[in-house]
Amino acid sequence: MTAPTTVWGLLVAGVARDPGATSIVSEGAPIDHRSLLETAELLAAALRAKGVGNGDRVAIMERNSPAFLIATFAVAGVGAVLVPLNLRLAARELRATLEDAGAALVLAHVEFRGVIEGATDAPIAWIGPRGEGGRPFGLELSTSGAAAPFLPAPLGPDDVAHLYYTSGTTGRPKGVPLTHGNVTSHALAATTELDLDADDVWGHIAPMFHLADAWATLAVTAVGGCHAFLPRFDAADALALFEERGVTVTNLVPVMLQRILDVARRQDFDGGSLRLVLSGGAPIAPATVRAVLDVLRCEYVQTYGLTETSPYLTLALLEPRHRALDPDAQLARRSRTGRAFETVELDVVDEDGRSVPRDDATVGEIVARGSTVTPGYWNRPEETAAAFRNGWFRTGDLATIDEEGWVDIVDRAKDVIITGGENVYSIEVENALYEHPAVLECAAFGVPSDEWGEELRAAVVLSGDADEEELRGHCRERIAGYKVPRRVLVLDELPKTGSGKISKRHLRESGPD
Repeated sequence: MTAPTTVWGLLVAGVARDPGATSIVSEGAPIDHRSLLETAELLAAALRAKGVGNGDRVAIMERNSPAFLIATFAVAGVGAVLVPLNLRLAARELRATLEDAGAALVLAHVEFRGVIEGATDAPIAWIGPRGEGGRPFGLELSTSGAAAPFLPAPLGPDDVAHLYYTSGTTGRPKGVPLTHGNVTSHALAATTELDLDADDVWGHIAPMFHLADAWATLAVTAVGGCHAFLPRFDAADALALFEERGVTVTNLVPVMLQRILDVARRQDFDGGSLRLVLSGGAPIAPATVRAVLDVLRCEYVQTYGLTETSPYLTLALLEPRHRALDPDAQLARRSRTGRAFETVELDVVDEDGRSVPRDDATVGEIVARGSTVTPGYWNRPEETAAAFRNGWFRTGDLATIDEEGWVDIVDRAKDVIITGGENVYSIEVENALYEHPAVLECAAFGVPSDEWGEELRAAVVLSGDADEEELRGHCRERIAGYKVPRRVLVLDELPKTGSGKISKRHLRESGPD
């Protein structure tokens, strides 16, 4: 059987594996694969009846839900481009995104009526209360006169499937188009890399509007797996979803993982059906990796990727030779950024584009090329040209690389703190802080200083008792003095992007005291 090269093709292939098997476990009765396909066809026919066709951009503003899953495939079915919207954006920010995308239609849950009506002049199709019958998951789109059977739009791998807007941790958001070839190649590679199959139940915990979770919408469907949804993140609710829905695998941003671990310890969670937890979106401390293995009692894989790369660039998957190592050496390997994902070729290069030595010490920039890398930024030729050098995409992430080809990120180029003439990589500082049992979340960052150039600071959220001097002393025992934050700010909450990642840009700009 020929491998699918379109998003709709992934759906059809997954349904064909076992049409009567369960596809969605949510409120109410489970939904099988056949019903998933039929509902996607209904919604696609309704979109086509409204004049939506090849290349049109259809935005969606919805929480994790079956409606989001259905819309992902229905929009692809008519040849349109899905534009997932960050739920945390204000109306002005949404308007800028929708105008830049040139949205022809917006699918939005009624929950967001107040913000979305002021953000667009495009037609809006409302998603009704969750679980409401009579329409495809409450979507207010007429299907009268729709032709049957539904025939998907003829598309190729170079046609754009999705248009994501970056979270803005490094500046003004940009539109990132991903082609059908990009996302289907990634989905199929992920199924083999992670051994996803029809017995897996994916927990949609991270937001579906972000690629931290969205890739699994495609990959899990393609293998005939099952989907479970958490509309709003809450650590206790996530653990309940794991148990009640039999979740076997999920992907979490580190902040979510820290909070789930904190609650799981207090609840004496036994791991349930979980076989694998992945984490991406930011590097993770070895202490957190150890906690996943001990507390969640399942396999853990560190991931690294970008919106521009669909997303995965690396996986820290242990190979048989690594499993022969002692536990501490295995932990060190699990905590690295990882080796190249199946679809990409990676290198670490210096400022002149030359490969750095594979000595696990020399720092350079990660570059990548392959079938899952975006063709460029949406309507921004100059920024596209700047992002590529000799066919390699420049990630902006700084790392070392070892003799096995495993990379280890030390920082984003824009997050390096230069204090007193010394380079301080924020990840090293954060790893030291995470070794303190009271630290739930943390971020190291620099603020302008007349004396030091940049003053190194850290912001933390605590789950126990600790003060600034204790935390600074804790760091001093683990890292060089110049790497110890001059201030450790204890906050109730760290600023986050819409995908749940800590926003260092906001910490730098606010300069909290």
